[in-house]
Amino acid sequence: MLLTITTKRYPATDLGYLLHKHPAKVQTVALTAGSAHIFYPEATDQSCTAALLLDVDPVRLVRGNGKGHDFALEQYVNDRPYVASSFMSNAISQAYSTAMNGRCKDKPHLVDEAIPFEIVLSVLPVKGGEPLLRQFFEPLGYEVAVQSYALDEQYPEWGLSRYFHVTLRHTLPLKTILRQLYILIPVCDNDKHYFVGDHEIEKLMEKGAGWLDTHPAKELITRRYLRNIAPLAKQALALIMKEEDLPVAEKESKEKVRLHDLRLLTVRDILLEEKISTVVDLGCGEGKLLRLLMEKAAFKKILGMDVSYHALEIARDKLKPDRLPEMQRNRIQLIHGSLTYRDKRLAGFEAGVLVEVIEHLDEPRLAALEKVVFEYARPQTVIITTVNAEYNVRYEKLTAGTFRHSDHRFEWTRAEFTAWGNRVAEQFGYIVTYQPLGETDELLGGPSQLALFKR
Repeated sequence: MLLTITTKRYPATDLGYLLHKHPAKVQTVALTAGSAHIFYPEATDQSCTAALLLDVDPVRLVRGNGKGHDFALEQYVNDRPYVASSFMSNAISQAYSTAMNGRCKDKPHLVDEAIPFEIVLSVLPVKGGEPLLRQFFEPLGYEVAVQSYALDEQYPEWGLSRYFHVTLRHTLPLKTILRQLYILIPVCDNDKHYFVGDHEIEKLMEKGAGWLDTHPAKELITRRYLRNIAPLAKQALALIMKEEDLPVAEKESKEKVRLHDLRLLTVRDILLEEKISTVVDLGCGEGKLLRLLMEKAAFKKILGMDVSYHALEIARDKLKPDRLPEMQRNRIQLIHGSLTYRDKRLAGFEAGVLVEVIEHLDEPRLAALEKVVFEYARPQTVIITTVNAEYNVRYEKLTAGTFRHSDHRFEWTRAEFTAWGNRVAEQFGYIVTYQPLGETDELLGGPSQLALFKR
């Protein structure tokens, strides 16, 4: 199955920067049931096309499929290796995750630019036919061209199949197009290859922000995305309808990715860019980052540790490791522990992550944390995020001298965070870089700040 994205906006090779995929290289991403290959059939300043070729392994597909089947041989006789389905959505989220999350390191101004694109899907199954396909895409402003296929050319009286060669044209930011494809491809197919639970509502709300709540077919899209599981669809629609009732100013703010979600997505994308395969989440809480990491086959071993046993129980309930196939279950582990005491279980990981953790410790105890993380565990890469105290003046309900959370022991300015990070890097032999997180103010910086330590 093949997805191509073409632009003729000059210079068209900017598409390579947006996708974080070099036009001169063929790249392969491992998936749970096969591989995704990214290459460029053409790459000139006048026209550039990025192709995503999904190669589903039928054997791995059968072995990894734990859902029921409508007939005895369905897991062996099916169209999954040949059509754009939820496997394609999974490939998009893994191969183009940085672009879909709105990050472009070399040319950040391109992220929000509306660019003319042509998207070709070959072949897309649509349970409902061409009218339903148009019902999903045309209200979003796409120009839709469809080539249908007969069930059997020798028997035209059998009519048309549910398979289509689809060409979509629109002028939008690439991140928006990828998010819409991520949702609407499995909606057209009305099926998914994996277990659908509460976490799918979060994906729907995240990828559907800014367009799903105003779509005339939002109820149908929601039901089909959640495989017509009534309780989940009802819960998701309640959230979508609630967004509609917000005042305009508040709705606009809700359309932006929530700050905490942005932190987690940024951390995940950095780990992917650094080609990390083993990660320890130090202070994993209820497991939101762990779930994001579990979705990516690139992460072979994931450890979550927290001092709160209650938080770990919530994480275990949400991750449901007991329900996972053995191979998936072996990737994830949750442990109870403290960041201020040496723990041999933390050693041997390529990366350690602390998302909004350090500000919950008394400053004198940071010395113990530094030794645990940077001297004893000593991963190749450490990512630490913390709030930016300078940004607090932007919060109307936050009075001077108070912290954003009642459990915060301190909140650092950018200069304070940089001074601490530089000292730690020099002391333990790391190189550190910094970046803001969230909507950046020219004078105040971002609401959060991130330090990336590498050795």
